[in-house]
Amino acid sequence: MTAPHKIPATVVTGFLGAGKTTLIRHLLQNAGGRKIALIVNEFGDVGIDGEVLKACGSEACREEDIVELANGCICCTVADDFIPTMEKILARAEAPDHIVIETSGLALPQPLVRAFRWPEIATRVTVDGVVTVVDGPAVRDGRFAHDEAAVAAQRAADPNLDHEDPIEELFEDQLRAADLILIHKADQLAAGEADAVKAQVLEHASEGVRVVSAANGDISADVLLGIASGVEDKIDGRPTTHEMEGEVQHDHDDFVSFIAETPEAADAAELEARVRKVLDAHDVLRLKGFAPVADKAARLVVQAVGTRVDAYFDRPWKDGEARRGRLVVIAEKGVDEAAIKAALKG
Repeated sequence: MTAPHKIPATVVTGFLGAGKTTLIRHLLQNAGGRKIALIVNEFGDVGIDGEVLKACGSEACREEDIVELANGCICCTVADDFIPTMEKILARAEAPDHIVIETSGLALPQPLVRAFRWPEIATRVTVDGVVTVVDGPAVRDGRFAHDEAAVAAQRAADPNLDHEDPIEELFEDQLRAADLILIHKADQLAAGEADAVKAQVLEHASEGVRVVSAANGDISADVLLGIASGVEDKIDGRPTTHEMEGEVQHDHDDFVSFIAETPEAADAAELEARVRKVLDAHDVLRLKGFAPVADKAARLVVQAVGTRVDAYFDRPWKDGEARRGRLVVIAEKGVDEAAIKAALKG
């Protein structure tokens, strides 16, 4: 008797600012005819990454095929959030060709991969591969994320995060779980630097891992998908630091998060200037959201990690959609929230 076909699933993990959403957006736009169901796990009441991906307008992943989980770290809420979401996807009349899961920057891949052993899922889905996205320039500069404080802030502000491993250990755990490591932002690395980054990540990777480089998410779907690793049967051989040595305590009380609303900006540069002024004056670690700009039909996506600010227009505002800006802010505890909100309003 022929074994039933299992739907392949790819887990995409990586720290804040590594470029996971950029990678997945490119994948959806170049899926090679595959129908993809996407699960996006992110921190915050405003689903920024999910909204960015919905705006890509790809037939490979329709808006109704994108599911957002905003209850914090997916690896800590497997039973409550992930399993029911997978069951709903599998119950659809038209099954996807592939399932892609974008974890938050703080997720441990190991508990998530083990969830694919659940009886409700094990007979129908297999983990095709774990793809760990690495911020190449940040590793080159001796850091484990573009802004380590931003990662620590997300961990502190997430009430569902019950693993408290130091950032370095979490970085190593994400590498250890990988079948494929993508060194991102390769265009910002010289040849010798790229080799050094590769050597550094391989120190913590599992045997047989493949390492590739890319910029702006530009890598073939045939590289990311179709690894056929069956990771759920191998993951116990890729343990977390917590599993090997025990949990290391981390203080969750040093950071806060909130939403700042912004009115329509005169132009994109004016809003970016406002954001930069806030970053200079306050201990803001991460900022991400959408904003309206005068005489522009499309909404402006604004992202700031540390002192870096990026902004671009994505999809047009929908009919009946309120043209208002909402920015998720993560900052150090004791920051003047009222002053930040006032400064972002202009």
